[in-house]
Amino acid sequence: MLNKNEKIDELIELNEELENYFQNTIIPQLFVDAQLVLRKFTPPAMKQFKLKKDHIGKHLVEVADNFRFPTIIDNIQQVIDTGEILEKEIQTTDMKWFQMNILPYLIRKENKSNGVIITFIDISTRIKDLKEQEKLISEHELLLDTIAHDIKNPLMALSLTVELLKKVPEKGKERFPALLRNVENSLNKMKQVIFDLVQSRGHEHRYQAVEEMLDLENILEDVRLTLSTQIQASKAIIRSDIGPSEITFPRRKLRSIIYNLVNNAIKYGSSDRIPEVHIKSYIESSFLVISVADNGIGINPENMDSIFKKHFRVKSSVEGNGVGLYLVNEILKSAGGKITVESEPDKGSIFRVFIPLNESTEA
Repeated sequence: MLNKNEKIDELIELNEELENYFQNTIIPQLFVDAQLVLRKFTPPAMKQFKLKKDHIGKHLVEVADNFRFPTIIDNIQQVIDTGEILEKEIQTTDMKWFQMNILPYLIRKENKSNGVIITFIDISTRIKDLKEQEKLISEHELLLDTIAHDIKNPLMALSLTVELLKKVPEKGKERFPALLRNVENSLNKMKQVIFDLVQSRGHEHRYQAVEEMLDLENILEDVRLTLSTQIQASKAIIRSDIGPSEITFPRRKLRSIIYNLVNNAIKYGSSDRIPEVHIKSYIESSFLVISVADNGIGINPENMDSIFKKHFRVKSSVEGNGVGLYLVNEILKSAGGKITVESEPDKGSIFRVFIPLNESTEA
């Protein structure tokens, strides 16, 4: 058996080992007793939560603000009451993320908790990586939708042109060259989409075009040519009042925005009148605003909150898969912009696109 002096020496040695552990651990740790009094903490906790030595012996209520996590006292009390370990991902008010573990400090002879040991592991980098992965997955999904949509559009135009060719009477053969140009244009669009996709396999993000200085009027003219078959078939009237025209933005994305809005304005035209589409641009605050107004069937109030959802369609009898407005909304959200809509059933709609301006564009 150990004599009294040997027991004291053993306790001193154990205490020194414990103190040595406290001084050298890189993990913020707190030791809190059953009365919620702070008994000990490691140097990393002192640094991370700005604790001072005179905080030892104080009730947690007096130092709770240092932890920048409002429910920490409730969480500690829960572990003291239940004796069960609590693991939780928390975000402090300085926007850092931690894996917080609260372990009961048990007195085995009495089988009860005499306090808790709390550890904080910084997981900010891991959370950031997860958010980046989620963003990347979201961008890939948007890219796949865009590719499918970009191929579908010229296919629809091609199908419409073929139908028009079938209906051309013998005496109307002079229309053939114009219709064949529409066929050629649609085929070229599909070939370009496929070419960009193949090239992107060898050049990362090649399909997702980089930002460049664009002329809105040129993009609008490109959209007019692409939709020429639909415009001819519906006899749609397209008017434009372009004010500010230069914008720094990815070409493919801006074209997709304008194309989808103009295409929808024609596609959802009223059977009682010729479609009329009015496009204009202006500056509002730090945004270039592009508005597309039509005189179509409009949108019922109960559908206003759903039109930007994927696969939602205003009218099921109209050909489409409900992706166009979803793509427009996602493109704008990822760029820090937005889209708004005003509509009245059987009167028409006005879509407004807000694209952030950079400093050079505003100047």
